Amino acid sequence: MTATAPTAPAPPPTPAASAAREARPATVRRRWTEHGLVFTAPFLLLYAAFLVWPLLLGLGMSLGNDNIAGTGGDFVGLENYAEALRDPAVWSSLWHTVWFTLLSTAPLVVTGLVMALLAHHLRVVQWLWRLSWFAPFLLPSGVVGLLWLWMIYPSDFGLADLLLKSVGLTPEIGWLTDTRYAMLSIVLTTLWWTVGFNFLLYLAALQAIPHHLYEAAELDGAGAWHRLRHITLPMLGRTTGVVVVLQLLASLKVFDQIYIMTGGGPDESTRPILQYVYDAGFTGYRIGYASAVSYVFFALIVIVSLIHLRMTRRSREEAAK
Repeated sequence: MTATAPTAPAPPPTPAASAAREARPATVRRRWTEHGLVFTAPFLLLYAAFLVWPLLLGLGMSLGNDNIAGTGGDFVGLENYAEALRDPAVWSSLWHTVWFTLLSTAPLVVTGLVMALLAHHLRVVQWLWRLSWFAPFLLPSGVVGLLWLWMIYPSDFGLADLLLKSVGLTPEIGWLTDTRYAMLSIVLTTLWWTVGFNFLLYLAALQAIPHHLYEAAELDGAGAWHRLRHITLPMLGRTTGVVVVLQLLASLKVFDQIYIMTGGGPDESTRPILQYVYDAGFTGYRIGYASAVSYVFFALIVIVSLIHLRMTRRSREEAAK
C-alpha cells in the first residue's frame, strides 16, 4: 500500500487576480445592458411615440382652451378641470359607465368560468365548443353592433321579436328605445361578444392544474362538487383576480357598441364617459375641455387599479400567514 503525498494548498490569489474577478461581473452586466438597449430600442421608440408623447400632449391640451378648428390655445390652467367637476353631464355619463361595469363584470367572469369548465370536461367534439365560444371575440365591434342591432330591432324583422311572436307572445319591448332595457341590451351584447376572452384564460388555467390532485381526491372519496370547491376554484384564484381586473378595465372603457347601437340614448341614458369626451371634443369642438374630462376619468381608473392592487396584496399577506 503506497501513501499518497498530501496536496499542497493553493496559493492565495494575487491582488490583480482578485480585482479582475470582481471587475468581470460589472463588465458582463454592462455588456448585457448595452445589448438589451439595442434590442429594446425599437419598442421604446414606438412606446414613446405612441403613448408617452400623446399622454404629455393631451395633458398640455387639457390646460388650455384648444379647439378642433385650431384657434384658441391660450393657457387656462385648471379651469377645464374645475368645469368638468361641476358639469352634471360628466357625472351622469360617469355613472352610466360605472353602472355598465357593475352589470357586466360579474356575468362575464362567471359565464367565462362555466364555459371553460364545460369545454374542459366535454369530450365530444371538444374543438367545436372551444371554437364556437371564442369566435365572437374575434369579430370587430362594428360587426357585433350592427348584428345585434338587427337582432333586437323592435319591428317585424327583429329576430328577438319574431321568436317571441312564434311562441304566441306579442312583445312590446323597446330593447334599445326604452330606458329600462337599453343598458341591459348593451350588456347582453357585450356578454356574447367578449366572454370568449375570459373563457380562454380560464381554460388555459384549468389545463395547468395537476391531474394528480383530482386523482388523490377521488381516492379519498371526494365527489365532483367537492373537487370543484376545494381544488378547482382555489387553484383558479390568481386567474380569477387577473380576469376581474382586466374585465373592470375593459368595462370602464366601453364605447364602441353603445355608440353604434344607441348613440348614447335614449335620452342619454346609456352615454358613457368616453362618448361624452368624444362629443365634447369632436361635436362641441372643445378639445381642451375634452382632454381634461379624459384625464379625470384616467385618474379614476388609476385609483380603482391601486385599490384593487392593495386589496390583492393584503389578501396574499393574510393567506401567507
